Amino acid sequence: MMPGSRSALATFGSRVYRRDVRSLATVADDKNKYKVLVVGGGSGGLSVAHQIYNRFKRTGRPLNDGDVAVVDGAEYHYYQPGWTLVGAGLKSKTQFRAPLASLVSKHIAHIPENVKSFSPKKSSVTTTSGRDLSYDVLVVATGLKTNWDSIKGLSKALGDPSSGVSTIYSYDTCDKVWDDIEALRSGQAIFTQPAGVIKCAGAPQKIMWMAWDRYRRTGRRDNIKIDFYTGTPTMFSVKKYSDALDALRVERGIGGYFQHNLVAIDSANHKATFQKQDGSTVDVDYTLLHATPQMGPLDEIKASPIADSTGWVDVNQWTLRHNNPEYGNIFALGDCSSLPTSKTAAAITTQGPVLTENLFSVVDTGKVSGATYDGYSSCPLLTGYGELMLAEFKYGLEPKETFSAILDQSKPHRRVLKADCQF
Repeated sequence: MMPGSRSALATFGSRVYRRDVRSLATVADDKNKYKVLVVGGGSGGLSVAHQIYNRFKRTGRPLNDGDVAVVDGAEYHYYQPGWTLVGAGLKSKTQFRAPLASLVSKHIAHIPENVKSFSPKKSSVTTTSGRDLSYDVLVVATGLKTNWDSIKGLSKALGDPSSGVSTIYSYDTCDKVWDDIEALRSGQAIFTQPAGVIKCAGAPQKIMWMAWDRYRRTGRRDNIKIDFYTGTPTMFSVKKYSDALDALRVERGIGGYFQHNLVAIDSANHKATFQKQDGSTVDVDYTLLHATPQMGPLDEIKASPIADSTGWVDVNQWTLRHNNPEYGNIFALGDCSSLPTSKTAAAITTQGPVLTENLFSVVDTGKVSGATYDGYSSCPLLTGYGELMLAEFKYGLEPKETFSAILDQSKPHRRVLKADCQF
């Protein structure tokens, strides 16, 4: 039987369809039915939506315009890795924002609503307006939630220009980081990182290294005490880079306080409260405080049938397909997924092609392809102006380096910075 005319056995959820694969090029029956529905218009959702459309096009069985849809009610798309550069005074935050609609191809439908619930047994989702959207295949790429209330007094402090408190973890506040760094002439600068899952786990110390270098270059370093307070037991999750970063911290005279979680801020008196591993707390005076709040799964995901016990979308770590056989037409990538690796933009660039290939194969044959994701993630750790340490690793926290044959990636380099900036 010729490939172009064969029927494909596609298993979606608890149902089994026998269909000609070319039927995917037919127009959806109505505006609420889609061949592929992508929930989330962040970096993961946008990239994979276009990859899926292009994958079918390459086979000579293109989908019709609008068969793939992106569901997201946000007005803007934000390139969040750029917020560190804003905090370091290198870029304007408007350079990392674009209208979401402008980034969605004309071939892909954009549904400007948010999803409030998932009904995987019915292969449908419901939006905040009450609209039911059904799908053949669902891709979940909603990102995660920043829990601003995890630090008592943080929201109030961020809204006070004189509080000395800022964070790179939101568009509204990332430029305040630079303002506070530039304004500080002497005193105590504290940079924090919580225990648990956060997006881009290297970012809280990236901004610290940039502040350190700024103070050094402008002759203020001797008058400013810099400390790193982290809820984690080490500087970084991968031992090779953690050891190197800790040595760099000691060399640069930066204090390290491990297993210290920031739990409260008294901005009126410039005091930060940290909880230690034994449950006791300690109050620390600050002049500048860069705060990183805790993060976690979105409430809509956590409450849904597609989540695991911790609230993340429960997918196979190798194929990105849902672990529940009844939900075999569901895939996920990025920060919302249960994938046991660091939640970074670099991880998404590797996850997307694997998800796309497996989704296409499931539609075509009912089974995933041989494409697998090995957990690759990367963190370009800025350690100063003009240099960075490129941490690359995979599942098991094992290094998986690109340039190891020509340089030691556990050391800061200028050549790697140039490549990262060009990318």
